[in-house]
Parts: sequence; C-alpha cells; structure tokens
Amino acid sequence: MEQAYARGDVESVVLYNEMVLARSDYPAGFPDLRRAAYQPESRQLVIDFELPTASIVPAVAEYRYVKARRAIEEKPRKPADIKAIYRELVAQVALRTIHEVLEADQGNHIDAVVFSGYINKIDATTGLDTRPYLVSVRTTKEAFLAINLARVEPQACLKNLGANVSASPEEARAVRPVVEFDMVDPRFIGETDVLSQLDARPNLMELTPSEFEGLVGNLFTQMGLETKLTRSSRDGGVDAIAFDTRPILGGKVVIQAKRYRHTVGVSAVRDLYGTMLNEGASKGIIVTTSGFGPDAYAFANEKPLEMIDGGGLLYLLESVGRPARIIMPSDV
Repeated sequence: MEQAYARGDVESVVLYNEMVLARSDYPAGFPDLRRAAYQPESRQLVIDFELPTASIVPAVAEYRYVKARRAIEEKPRKPADIKAIYRELVAQVALRTIHEVLEADQGNHIDAVVFSGYINKIDATTGLDTRPYLVSVRTTKEAFLAINLARVEPQACLKNLGANVSASPEEARAVRPVVEFDMVDPRFIGETDVLSQLDARPNLMELTPSEFEGLVGNLFTQMGLETKLTRSSRDGGVDAIAFDTRPILGGKVVIQAKRYRHTVGVSAVRDLYGTMLNEGASKGIIVTTSGFGPDAYAFANEKPLEMIDGGGLLYLLESVGRPARIIMPSDV
C-alpha cells in the first residue's frame, strides 16, 4: 500500500486519507462517519463528514453545590450561548479536518480539498430521515497553508474561504454542498474493475464534438431547462443557452461543454464567465469529461459558476436514465 500510495494510486490515496480522518480524536458523542474520495485529474480530495447535532452542546452551563441543603443546583445554558457554541463547533471541525489531511499529505497528491459537513436528523414535519448539509467549502492547498490557524476566528476564516455555511446550523437550515459526494463517481476516478462491466454504455470520449453537444443539451433539457444549442468553439467545446423558467429563481444560463482528456484550466472558466456577462445570464455552467485545476476552482469561487467534472457528468446522466462511461484514450 505504501508503494501504491507513493505512485498516487487512487484507491490507496483514498484509504490513506480515510485512515487520517479515522484517527482524528473527538469528544464522546461525536459521530465517526467520515468518507473521502479523490479526483486525480484535479488532484482534489473530497470529504463527506457527519457532524454532531446541536444537542452535543451541554444544556447545563455550570453546577453549584449548596452546602445548606446539601444539593447540587444546575444553571442552564442560555439558548443564545448554545447557538454560538454550536456555530463555532461547525466552523472549527471544518478547518481542523482540512488542516489534518493537508498536513498528512506525505505523497503531495492534494492540490485542493472539498469539505462538506452534514447531520443526520428526523424531519419533524414528515417523520423521515434527512441529511442536511451545514457547511461546505473548497480551498486550495496553497491558500489554506498560508493561514495561521492559531490566530484566526474560525467563522470569519471560513467566510473568507468562500464557504457555504448554514445561516442557522442549530436549526439544521441546509446549504448546498460544493461537490455532491455521490457525484465523485468511482467509475471515473480509477475503479477499472467497474468500468469493465459497463461495455454496453457509451464511452463519452468516443463521441464527436457535435454528438457531445447534443448529449449535453439533451441532459439539461431532461433536467427541466429549455436548452438551445449554439455554434461549436474552435477547441471542440460547445456552448448552449438555457432558460430556467421558474419564477424568481430562474433565468438565463450559459452552458459550455468540453470533451477533454486533460485538466480544464482557469482560462476556460474565465472565458465562460466572460460569455455569461456578455449574454446577461444569471449563471454559467461548464461541463467536462475530465476535471478542473485548482486555479479554475479559485477563480470560480463566489461567482455564479458551476463546474461539473467527468464524475459529476456521469452521475447526472445516470440520474436521467442515460448511463454512460468515460474511458480516456491511451497515450500513443
């Protein structure tokens, strides 16, 4: 395993980082479910982390012994204090986890980390199990290691990193994860034994640019958008204009598709953002068969841009009944 990890073998990198997460010591009552996935194309580690609920904060602030009555009295903690402590807990766990995996990156395999923390609870209105995410953040290794964690205010630090943080974590008000963990598809990140069983599914890398254009357009149409394809770009990527017809939340969306075998750089994301502004669109989406580099993620931070890599594309296609696979051509 040590040799496989040194080579950057995906399974070994994941196992190594899950061992790092498993050895992270927390107080009694904290959940211990922590998952990791690795995207070698973008050298990105994705962490899915179960957080404790607000009940982890003790409801009693202090105890006092009354000698005259030989009794112990409890002083309840104020609700506002419970909220403040819990919000600090959520922020500290996120920063601590990112710090631990980056400090443990002996093989220097990680350029970026995505941390998403959620809780498991029962929806009081439906009685069903739910898993709302309370925090989700993506950061590059370079940016995070420049932070002096001993001196930061955790919640402000997360905000500066562009994190999605629940406005009311104690009420389990959910945020959208930066990366859906299930979208980090194992068929794309190196599970070749799974790929071998998918021969009946089309390999997206064998499609022509126009076929890939049609596939992307069809995908977003089935997802509920009114999609109109435009002319292909010189590098084989395609642009589409889509309209989300929902009132208030909807609007014009610019979609760019890139059937790439190599990592998509920041220039492509800049181009998408420029196109979005020129079109007066409310959102830009870039879809690729490969992955994105850390500079691309850094540029997209806090902008109305969504980046869907190969694993995410496979996940979305399967969700609309169009399963596919991505097998990169071998170097000649």
